[in-house]
Amino acid sequence: MAKKTLNLMSLKGILGAENVSTEKEKLMSYIEAGLVSGAKPEAVVRPKNTAQVTELINLARSERMNLIFSSSSHPRFHGGAIPDHEGVIVDMSGMDKIMRMDRRNKVALVEPGVTFNHLTKAAGEAGLKVLMPLLPRSGKSVLASYLEREPILIPKYHWDMTDPLLCTELIFGTGDLFHTGSSAGPGSLEQQWKAGRVQKTPMGPGQTDFVRVVQGSQGTMAAVTWSSVKLEIKPSVHHIWFIPDKNLSKLVDFTYKALRPKLGDEFLILNAITLATIIADDEDSIPDLAAKQAPWTLIYGVSGYEYLPAERVAYQESDLSKIAQSAGISAISEVPGCSANRMDRILSCPSREPYYKQRPKGAFTDIFFLTTLDRAQEFISVMKHEAEEHTYSASEIGVYLQPIQQGRAIHLEFTLYYNPIDEKEVEKARSLFTSASSALSKAGAFYSRPYGIWADLAYSKCPDTVSVLRKVKDMLDPDHVLNQGKLCFNKEVI
Repeated sequence: MAKKTLNLMSLKGILGAENVSTEKEKLMSYIEAGLVSGAKPEAVVRPKNTAQVTELINLARSERMNLIFSSSSHPRFHGGAIPDHEGVIVDMSGMDKIMRMDRRNKVALVEPGVTFNHLTKAAGEAGLKVLMPLLPRSGKSVLASYLEREPILIPKYHWDMTDPLLCTELIFGTGDLFHTGSSAGPGSLEQQWKAGRVQKTPMGPGQTDFVRVVQGSQGTMAAVTWSSVKLEIKPSVHHIWFIPDKNLSKLVDFTYKALRPKLGDEFLILNAITLATIIADDEDSIPDLAAKQAPWTLIYGVSGYEYLPAERVAYQESDLSKIAQSAGISAISEVPGCSANRMDRILSCPSREPYYKQRPKGAFTDIFFLTTLDRAQEFISVMKHEAEEHTYSASEIGVYLQPIQQGRAIHLEFTLYYNPIDEKEVEKARSLFTSASSALSKAGAFYSRPYGIWADLAYSKCPDTVSVLRKVKDMLDPDHVLNQGKLCFNKEVI
């Protein structure tokens, strides 16, 4: 059956004419993310509330319309919200309320348009701290980041892969509205708050856990219209320490021993170019600053809160110092170009503009996956070999290791920088990205967020998972109106 013509009148009837656009300039801003290009959308719409999102999904079912949900501002880098097929972009950035801020229970309830800039300011005023990934974009949606499982900087607070995401309001592709976890009731949110209840238990109702189904699904299972998220108490004392070394294995040994008893807060490892990119005042100073750094630098933070903060910091710093000494390394309070106090300020905020990964050459593409810390050097060697094959300088590849789940695993990320107006550089980066992605997958890289070509690499290894996911998709989105073509749903037809 032929696809229907887009029903603009119905869209405007639901959302208002001012919230429906077919302007070419707006449409074109949604078709590229780094090296990824997609189909041109037919329209961009901006819902203001849950009722409008529900009506929109019901209209999509009747009109056989493809909906692609997006909540972060331009530019985009990974392609999860880039249309694989023509359809309607549902820009959720206008739903930007912080619906609740609860210091006692360390939780906030936010809509999709709430950015890290917005939440960090509001949380700070309430004496709370946002669990952030490394330098998110200023316009990055908190909810989008958590739904995509971007790793946070503090592994000891990362108990489960769903953290820091808690309860959610979902609208499935059937048009059904569903509240997960302790937000399911009884009663409305306001009634629950009045009774002293908070939306902090993600599993439920009963033994269901739809957050796990929706998280990481790139908008193919449901629209998320709000979520409660974990926060932490804002430290009254916070110290940052650096451990630079030429030997990554020493830093690996230290990290395992430090995270086992849950010492410290922030824990991350950067190579020289990544560290320089973060701390440089301008792009011209990055190469010289990188040359002054050790090949690897581990950064960790130690916090004291309301009760005996100095004592809490002192005992942890003492224990961490002993662990470092046993590993043959030592912590210092400054590296070339950056003091501990400055790094504290950098890590506590979203990235300043331009986004830090755009500073070296203007554009970049990332390769990231999950593995274990003891295997990091093996994957770094694979990446180095691929870079040499493509005459790409390995010393110019950014490397970021982020322990997650209290150190049980790590997010390992390689960043390839390139000049977007130099066609040869673009093609070299594209070729290396494709080749290295495949080589790393063969070496055991787990693409838990399978954007673009990673979907085939990830799902080809597990056909049983593909079969189950397609059955779940048929139940939750029977008309396949949500982000067609993503993940293993690349044979969808409306």
